[in-house]
Amino acid sequence: MPKLPPNFSVKKAHYTQLCLSKRVIHEDRLPSPIRTVGGVDVSYVGDLGVGAVVVLDYGSLELLEAAVATCPVNMPYVPTLLSFREIPPAISAIKRLKRQPDVWLVDAQGWAHPFRCGFASHLGLALGKPTIGAAKSRLTGKPTEVDGRTLLMDKGEVIGEAVTTKAGAKPVYVSVGHMVSLETAVAIVRHCSKSRIPQPLLEAHKLATKTRLTLVGKAK
Repeated sequence: MPKLPPNFSVKKAHYTQLCLSKRVIHEDRLPSPIRTVGGVDVSYVGDLGVGAVVVLDYGSLELLEAAVATCPVNMPYVPTLLSFREIPPAISAIKRLKRQPDVWLVDAQGWAHPFRCGFASHLGLALGKPTIGAAKSRLTGKPTEVDGRTLLMDKGEVIGEAVTTKAGAKPVYVSVGHMVSLETAVAIVRHCSKSRIPQPLLEAHKLATKTRLTLVGKAK
């Protein structure tokens, strides 16, 4: 497990997130119609990060392209600072794609983060592309029923929404990443969901898992 770099400051990293959060765009900057959607997933093998990305046709949700990249991880897992660990392998994989999707779904928080800049937002800012956070668990915010929706509230602010994509299943926690409104983010997540987890994220996760198992097998 890597250790924090000697010159790394958690306090300064949180300040960086607060500064980046001021650049997050909460308005739709998406092409119309949306033609492609991407999914991002990162897994780990020891000190190696595995970035897996996919591009799907938005209408049919058919897989169009996939890419994977590995790189050394120089940052341990620190709660609320996941993006500093996952940005390098994710972007390494994204750079291998021949086409870039109109919007990215990220298995992480976006605005629904204590410092308003989770991995989904950080990635969107780094790419200059629309991104949506679609996390399997809640990091912050109190679920609050409002007009039939379960909004995530924090200090009087709507920071995301708990979205049930499959009857009887746990919700997916959706939040703005970058260049998309919360309403549009929720609509896109619902459109992309054949099961609880949106299809782009399922495909990216399968690719990341397959690659990780291959690397583990080679290491034996």
